[in-house]
Amino acid sequence: MIDLFIIKALIAGVIVALVSGFMGCFVVWRRMAYFGDSLAHSALLGIALGVMLNISHNLAVMISSICFAAFLVWLQRKKVFATDTLLGILAHAALAVGVITITLLEQRIDLHGYLFGDILTVGNEQLWWLGIGGSFVILLLFFNWSSLVLMTIHEDLAMAENVRVARLEILLMFLMTIVVAVSIKIVGILLIASMLVIAPAAARQLARSPEVMAMFACLIGAISVVSGIYFSFELDTPSGPTIVATLAACFAILFPLSNFYRKT
Repeated sequence: MIDLFIIKALIAGVIVALVSGFMGCFVVWRRMAYFGDSLAHSALLGIALGVMLNISHNLAVMISSICFAAFLVWLQRKKVFATDTLLGILAHAALAVGVITITLLEQRIDLHGYLFGDILTVGNEQLWWLGIGGSFVILLLFFNWSSLVLMTIHEDLAMAENVRVARLEILLMFLMTIVVAVSIKIVGILLIASMLVIAPAAARQLARSPEVMAMFACLIGAISVVSGIYFSFELDTPSGPTIVATLAACFAILFPLSNFYRKT
């Protein structure tokens, strides 16, 4: 008989794998991996905000991530520094302020759990957040899929086809904030970016179309989650890092096969 907490962990992990599989394809295609990592760093500030205001941590993380993304866009328009420089400044500043704020708070917070995740402690509230947030992200990606893919392939062509590129770029940032907010408890702040990158990167070795790549990314992510939870029990290791290590192993296995697959 499988314990209830394991079932919840598997459900939560598969949902995260599906959402990050679809969202991660655009992260890889549009080279937004550093942006996702920076969003995850800013999430710690949102957790501190949630504790101070006594509100849901997921909601607080979403608010702080949206503010982070909006501030980044504003700084980009100023054209003072390159985007990667701005991300480096904002991400580490947000992480530092978040750690300091949490340290000064009187309440005890499992900082290690937020940094590296603890999927085995996922509760009913977290599952609701995952289900609602994940469904919202996948639905918006589904209805805007063609426009998003066209914008990714060629922005000028997309604009010629009356695709609102600026609006879609904002949409992608907004959806990524949701993914980060609902996934923090699963794999942690320091590992969420890998969920958005490794599975799609592994799927890219085999896929010949955007849709197939998204499906492969979801499948690889789901397999890695189930395998990672199993290995974490067998090896007595943290669940979040074990899931990510399993993802990396999948990538390492699939990478040598990519050349053979493309020749066939």
